[in-house]
Amino acid sequence: MADIKQLPTREQVDSSLTWDLTPIYQDRQAFNQAFDQVAKQIEALPELQGKLARSSKDLVQVIDAMMAAIRPAEKLYVYASLKHDQDTTDADNQALSGRTQSLLTKLESNLAWFEPELLAVESKTLDQWIQTDSGLKPYEHYLRTITDEREHVLTPAAEKLLAQAGDALNASSNTFDVLNDADLEFPVVEDDDGGTVQLSQGIYDQLIQSTKPEVRQMAFKQLYAVYHQFRHTLAATLSGNVKTHNFEASVHHYQDARQAAMNANHIPESVFDSLVTSVNDHLPLLHRYVALRKQILKLPELHMYDLYTPITGEPKLSYTFDEAKAEALRALAVLGPDYLSHVQEAFDSRWIDVVENKGKRSGAYSSGMYDTAPYILLNWQDNLESLFTLVHEMGHSMHSYYTTHNQPYQYGDYSIFVAEIASTTNETLLTDYLLNKYDDKQVQAFVLNHYLDGFKGTVFRQTQFAEFEHFIHQQDAAGQPLTADYLSQYYLELNKKYYGKDVISDPEIADEWARIPHFYYNYYVYQYATGFAAANTLAQRINSGEPAKREAYLNYLKSGSSDYPINVMRKAGVDMTQTAYLDQAFAEFEKRLNQFETLAKTM
Repeated sequence: MADIKQLPTREQVDSSLTWDLTPIYQDRQAFNQAFDQVAKQIEALPELQGKLARSSKDLVQVIDAMMAAIRPAEKLYVYASLKHDQDTTDADNQALSGRTQSLLTKLESNLAWFEPELLAVESKTLDQWIQTDSGLKPYEHYLRTITDEREHVLTPAAEKLLAQAGDALNASSNTFDVLNDADLEFPVVEDDDGGTVQLSQGIYDQLIQSTKPEVRQMAFKQLYAVYHQFRHTLAATLSGNVKTHNFEASVHHYQDARQAAMNANHIPESVFDSLVTSVNDHLPLLHRYVALRKQILKLPELHMYDLYTPITGEPKLSYTFDEAKAEALRALAVLGPDYLSHVQEAFDSRWIDVVENKGKRSGAYSSGMYDTAPYILLNWQDNLESLFTLVHEMGHSMHSYYTTHNQPYQYGDYSIFVAEIASTTNETLLTDYLLNKYDDKQVQAFVLNHYLDGFKGTVFRQTQFAEFEHFIHQQDAAGQPLTADYLSQYYLELNKKYYGKDVISDPEIADEWARIPHFYYNYYVYQYATGFAAANTLAQRINSGEPAKREAYLNYLKSGSSDYPINVMRKAGVDMTQTAYLDQAFAEFEKRLNQFETLAKTM
C-alpha cells in the first residue's frame, strides 16, 4: 500500500515559511507582562465614568485614557489570534486566545458607559467643544460616527450587560470555528497521481480543480459526507449565531440585523438591494458561462464539482512561492515604486505564514493592528490560484500599511466595506498583467478562464451567499426554526436558480451552508461582490497611466476610517450608491466571456 501523504506538524515547517511574531512580543513572558499591565488599565476604566460631560478638556482626557487601554489590548488580541491560527490544536494557543477574548469582553464591559454618556451631552454643546478645543479636533470624525447612532445606543447599564454577555453571545461562532478547523476529521482520498492523501480544506481546494473527473467527484463527495454527518449540529451553531445578530439588532432598535450591520459602516441598504437585483438580472451571463464550460469539457453532465477545474485543461502556469513573489512584484509595478517597496518589505520581514500544517486555520487572510505588521496567513499550493491569493491578501496588507502610516490610531483601521476593494483591485491588476504578458492562446484562455471563475465565485457566488444570509436572518426573526432540513432545502433551490439548467445541483451541495465560515460574520459576504465590481473600475483607472488616478487610489489606501466608506470611495473615483460600477463590471465580464468563447473556437 502506498504511503499516505500527511501534513507536517508546526515544528516540521521551515521557519522561513512561517511568520515572525517576535516583533509583537519577544516571547510568552513578554506577552504575559503586557497582558497583566493591560488588565490593570482595564480595571481602572470605570473610574473615568461620569467625567466626560464636565468639559471639553475632560472629554479629551477620557478619550485619551480609553485609547491608551484599547490600543495595547488590540495588540494582545492580534498576537493571540495569530498564534492560535497557526495551530488550532495547540492547547497553549487555545488558552492564549481564550484569555485574550475574555480580556476584550472585560474591556467592552468596562467601557460600556462611554457611548451612552457621550450621547447625553447635547449636540450643540459637543459641536461647540469640537470647534473650540484643539484637543478634540483629531477625534472629530470619531465622535461623529458615534453621535450618528444616538437612537441605537442604550443606557450605560444595558450596554454593560450586553458587553458582559459577549462570550456567551459568541459561543455559537466559536463552536463552529473549533469544529471546522480542529475537530472535523476528513477521510483519505486519491490524488491526481493515484496516491492517497489526507483530505483537508486546503487539499480539497486543490483536488476540486483536478482535471480528472473521478478525483474531483471523490473529493467533493467525501468532504460533504463529513459535513452531512454533522449537519444538525452545524445548523444549531448557525441558528445560534443568527439569533445573536437578530437579538443585538432588536435591542438596539434597528429594524433588522441587516440594517444594524450596514449602519455600523454607514452603508445605505440600497447598496445591498441594488447588488442582488443587478446580479439576478445578469444571471443569464452566468448560465451562458457554465453552459460553455460543459461544452468545452465535453461532459455529458455538468456537476457542481466540475465548476472549478480549468476549462483549458492542466494549468500552463504554476509557481513556487519564490516564483510567485517575483511575479507579484512585476504585476503590481503599475502601483508605483513606493507600493512595491512595502511589498518587498513584507517578503523580507517574514510577515507571511506560507504553507499548510496540521491544525492550521484553513483559507487565507491578512491580519494586524496599528502597532504590528499586517501579517498574512496562506495555505500555499503551487498553482495560479495561490498566486492570486497572495496578491489578494497583499492588497489587504498594503491597505493596512498605508493606513497605519498615514493616520492616527483612532483612524488606523478601515471598514470591511472598503477592505475587499483593495485586495480585489490587486487581483484585477494581476489578471490584466498576465493577459498582456502572454500571447500563447492556451495561456490566454487559462487566464481568462481564471478571471471568469473569479467573477463567478466572487460576484455571483458571494451574492448567492448574501441572499441566503439575508433569508435566514429574516426567517429566524419571523419565528421559523432554522433546522438542517430547512436550511438545505432553501439552499438547494437557491443554488439551482443561480447556476441554471445546465448544472446538476448535486444533493451534497444542499449542505454547503454548513461549511461557510463567512455566514458567521454578520452581513460580510455582500462586500466581496461589491468590492470585486468596484475593483474593475479602479483597475481601469490605475492602468490608464494617469498619475492623478493612481494617486487617488493610493489616497484611498491611506484614508483608513478618517471618513465614511462611501465618501472614501467617491474620492477614489467610484460612487457605490449608484449602479454604474455594477454595470461596468458586468460589461467587463461579458467582454472577457466573448474573448474566451472566441479563443475556445481556435484551440
